[in-house]
Amino acid sequence: MNTLEGKVAIVTGASRGIGRGISQALAAEGAALVVHATQREHLEPCLQQLKEQFGGQYLAMDGDIAQSSTSEQLVQAAMDTFGHLDIVVGCAGINRDGMIHKLSNAVWERVLAVNLSGVFYLTRAAAHTMRQQQSGRIIHISSIARHGNLGQANYAASKAGVVALTQTAALELGPLGITCNAICPGFINTDMTRTVPSGAQDRMLARIPARRIGTPEEVGAAVAFLASDQAGYINGQVLDVSGGLTL
Repeated sequence: MNTLEGKVAIVTGASRGIGRGISQALAAEGAALVVHATQREHLEPCLQQLKEQFGGQYLAMDGDIAQSSTSEQLVQAAMDTFGHLDIVVGCAGINRDGMIHKLSNAVWERVLAVNLSGVFYLTRAAAHTMRQQQSGRIIHISSIARHGNLGQANYAASKAGVVALTQTAALELGPLGITCNAICPGFINTDMTRTVPSGAQDRMLARIPARRIGTPEEVGAAVAFLASDQAGYINGQVLDVSGGLTL
């Protein structure tokens, strides 16, 4: 359909899993992409697949998203290379699980730095450009863990913070023609979920009305819709892509 033809997007955490699925979905709709990962070599398989499947224009960049300079460089690279920036997707994230009484300061702070501060830095950098353009789409990947999850105090807190940040940005930027929404994936087929023991996977699947695990491509489809012109009147919303797990 090429609903994003002529648009330029940044996707953080694009080398694998949900981020890679999002990159594919945006490329399939015609967007040019700046794809990000912590290490550039991890992006090579993603870039090769994008070029082979969709053609298009892509720029790969690396950096620690917990450093504000990385987001500033991503936005500047998009402007220098393509001349404008229409979509940013904050997907980069990590988990370092542990019960509260066992979480070290370092583990708590690192997860918050990547998952929440990184999203803030990306939002702030994009906002400077999008405010001047009076247009843009900001989409953040939170998680159903935002409601709280055993052994994930740091991860859950960071993802709840992403929702609050997203909705605050929607209030501030909405009058300028910029929308900001959050997507909360559930149990998705990624490297992270494949490490879950089979017994725990079975228990999780039994709680999902769809009775199956989701795919990164399904999360990507939701992102592509929110990035499109058809979603211009959707702002400050939280969309669960979980097969009904939160019901």
